[in-house]
This record gives sequence, structure tokens and C-alpha cells, in this order.
Amino acid sequence: MIKNKKIYFASDQHFGAPTFEKSKIREQKFVSWLDSIKNDAEAIFLLGDLFDFWFEYKKAVPKGFVRVLGKLAELRDNGIQIHFFVGNHDLWMRDYFETELNIPVYHKPKEFTLNNKIFFIGHGDGLGPGDKGYKRMKKVFTNPISKWFYKWLHPDIGIRLAQYLSVKNKLISGEEDVEFLGEENEWLVQYCKKKLTEKHCDYFVFGHRHLPLEIEISENSKYINTGDWITHFTYGEFNGEQMMLKSY
Repeated sequence: MIKNKKIYFASDQHFGAPTFEKSKIREQKFVSWLDSIKNDAEAIFLLGDLFDFWFEYKKAVPKGFVRVLGKLAELRDNGIQIHFFVGNHDLWMRDYFETELNIPVYHKPKEFTLNNKIFFIGHGDGLGPGDKGYKRMKKVFTNPISKWFYKWLHPDIGIRLAQYLSVKNKLISGEEDVEFLGEENEWLVQYCKKKLTEKHCDYFVFGHRHLPLEIEISENSKYINTGDWITHFTYGEFNGEQMMLKSY
């Protein structure tokens, strides 16, 4: 890492929910945060569910979000690395971010070495034991045949339908999963502990849970959940030596 630079992590902005009008306030706050870190950010990791719904047709993307997209373009053009992990709400992302913004998009968790610290980073959905209802639903959503049929819906119909389901369906929205379950019942904690038996990681960093969490997995390993930008407005910050949660 460059001296005096930092790496930032944020997730679960869900722009577009519950309505475009209400999410504009949160979008402005998130853009303000991006603006506040641009002078010392070496890299920014966006860990999924930036949008409450996103589907890329061959020649169309969902309307809106121009402020956050414009700010990301500005930061990227100024040399700040940005990495995007798809979440369960924007898992139908294809190459728009890569071609328009030069931002790589990851569909699975990925390991990074940052200043000699090993990070295992992802959105967090569908990992670990349990959550079988969502896992079945995700298989349907990511099936190429399902996506092929869906793309033939006119965007005015397809996007409106998806936005309705995204807010109303608790399996998709995660509304039932926003309370701390206790360390022994947190399925991402269990996932991290199992992963740690295979290979050492200094930090496991996920979103999806909408809860800012810092949990020691072992003496030298920590699980961090970045929370959300709906209720908590929290983010992760790595200064080259230590990873910590902060709020904006």
C-alpha cells in the first residue's frame, strides 16, 4: 500500500428501495461519503447489493442511480481501484461496470493480499450451513435458462416486477435476518471457522447481514461484516495494519 493511503469496504446500500424517492436521500449520503474518502483511498471494495435490483439487458440497464455511478466513474478515473462483488439483489450484473467504469465484477468470494494481510472478501449470501430456502431460490435465479426467459420481458415489466418482489419477498429482502443470532448461530461465522481450517486468513469481510459485526475467529483472524447504508451507515477501513469498522 502507498503510505498514508487506506482501503475501504462498504455494502448493502439497496438503492431503489423501498422507493426511488426515499432511496435518493441515502444515495446522496453515500456519494458524500465517497467524496470524503477520495483523497486517501487507495482502493474501495463494494460488497454487493449496491442496488435493490439490477438486471442488465443487452442494450439497457435500470434507470436511476446516476449520482453514485457518476461518483464511482470519477474516483476510478482518478486512479482509485474499485472492486465490486455482486450480492443477492444485483446478482444479474454482467459487464456494464467493467466496460463503462473499468470496475471488475466478482460473482464469488475472492482472496486478496493487502499489505501482507490476507483478506477473504465477498457478499456473504448462500455461504455456510442453513439458509436453504434462499439457496434454492438463488439456483433458480442464476440458472441460464431462467435468465434467458426473463430477458424477454420488456424492461418496464421486468424491472417493475423484480422491484416489487425484492421489497415484498422476505427470502430476497433478508428482512427476517437482521438481528444478531449469537456467535454460535451466525452462519457466516461458522463458514469462516471452517474456511480457516483450510487456510489462514487475517480478515473475512462480508456484507449481506445488514449488521456491523466484528468477531474474533481465532487469535489472528477476524470476521467483519460491514453493516448497511439503510440503518447503520457503516463501513470498513484498513489502514495497512489494522481493519476497523466506522460509521458515517
